[in-house]
Amino acid sequence: MAIKFLRPALTAAATVLVLGTGLVVGTDTAADDAYAAGAPVATPSADPAAPAAPAAPSNAAASPVGALFANGSHFCTASVVHSAAGDLVLTAAHCVRDGMSFAPGYHDGVAPFGMWTVTSTAVAGGWTASADPDLDFAFLTVRQAGNSASVESLTGANVLGTNRGFVHRITLTGYPDTSDSPVVCEGNTAQSDAYQQRVACPGFPDGTSGGPWVTGGAVVGVIGGFELGGDTPDVSYSAYFDDDIEKLYASVTG
Repeated sequence: MAIKFLRPALTAAATVLVLGTGLVVGTDTAADDAYAAGAPVATPSADPAAPAAPAAPSNAAASPVGALFANGSHFCTASVVHSAAGDLVLTAAHCVRDGMSFAPGYHDGVAPFGMWTVTSTAVAGGWTASADPDLDFAFLTVRQAGNSASVESLTGANVLGTNRGFVHRITLTGYPDTSDSPVVCEGNTAQSDAYQQRVACPGFPDGTSGGPWVTGGAVVGVIGGFELGGDTPDVSYSAYFDDDIEKLYASVTG
């Protein structure tokens, strides 16, 4: 059975904290220490096979959507979501792993805004306990060594849309494992289960997990949920964004 991305096992390097709210936070302490010292850690830029990461040219098209990297390869999709600090990225919970970096606007092997180290992750406690498909979403905090600007100030961001119903006309974006450019589709969403939504958009295979479902500047889903996003590249699923993700977002943003 094909899935959009196979959930990896957490490695011993991850530190996971379970808070009273049901929030689960993983912190990459090595990344934090190196960031404080001004050095990038666990980013594909240190890998010879990694994409070029020049400073963004003045005419670079800002995009909150980008590719998630680990070990020099992209494996999932993520997008910047608005926060006061401007450092928050949204993806699917089953995409979370150690040593992640985020390349917003990634295309044709180039990361126009550079690579952003993921320094902490947050998922719902129910996802960690049982991989509940209705909780397949995660927030990532990102930083870029030597850059005082936030990722949101450079790329823009979608706002988080919660409790908005199941029927929308959305733009869906994702990075297939086999492509260095994103695929984009417009489609109509529908309810699939009590807390699941679906959209029929062709060409979203492995690697597109975490891709945002955007309508009117609000992200109302990410590829994930049922069958980790779907067992065919032509139909994708998402957990419904309701009070659960709203509480997780509030816990992360304070």
